[in-house]
Amino acid sequence: MTLHQTPFGVLLRRWREQRRMTQTDLALAADSSTRHLSYLETGRSRPSREMIVRLAECLAVPLRDQNTLLLAAGFAPGFQERSLAELEAARKAIDSVLQAHKPYPAFAVDRHWKVVLSNAALPQLYEGCSDDLMRSPVNAVRLILHPAGMGPRILNFAAWRAHTVHVLRQQMEARADPVIQGLLAEVMAYPLPAGSDAAEGLDAAQRLATPLRIATRLGNVSFLNTTTVFGTPNDVTLAELALEMLFPADDPTIEIVKTMVKETAAA
Repeated sequence: MTLHQTPFGVLLRRWREQRRMTQTDLALAADSSTRHLSYLETGRSRPSREMIVRLAECLAVPLRDQNTLLLAAGFAPGFQERSLAELEAARKAIDSVLQAHKPYPAFAVDRHWKVVLSNAALPQLYEGCSDDLMRSPVNAVRLILHPAGMGPRILNFAAWRAHTVHVLRQQMEARADPVIQGLLAEVMAYPLPAGSDAAEGLDAAQRLATPLRIATRLGNVSFLNTTTVFGTPNDVTLAELALEMLFPADDPTIEIVKTMVKETAAA
């Protein structure tokens, strides 16, 4: 028994339409002809490996899906997918960056927002979170916004959820993924916690970035986050990893973090 495989032409047309490109647009970008592209999409012509790579680059197809295109056309995958444990040099580099960011939180997530590495900074931020949400693999999006996680203590819950929804929708536009679609629906269904800001006014629009504001037993802290990815990955796992790093957004946060660090060291 063989599993049904979607033809290359069907996959190519889906990616072209998802990128909102006409056949003429893609043909010009790939230095080909509209006629040849039409033949590829209908299955009348078989693509070369070089043409598949060129089309994938023009369509910004992720490495995982480039492998799918190659397989559908009868070629071997072009990119390996190894576990992070197998990517020793990359793992060491990531861990070095995360540890250097202490005392502030930093973690690496996969394409589904599961934490694969963390510097385990500031455990006070996660006090009160359910054991289920803290159990490995931790989902970073769910931990922050879930009612049984940090959600009730996110002071600007509406703004942070809006930011998260935007990021997840961008992921869906780049690559349709049922797991991300499910996570998006889940996040949008979370109730607004009592006491959180219902909406952000004009002042929020003037900020350079939306902070993550968290109530803790030692005081309210505010962080700005950055996302870092590998620039030229040739492995599927590395291509789908992102480093999330939190930076203090104000002076009170710096002082509260110092207290948290002292408390943790004394424990």
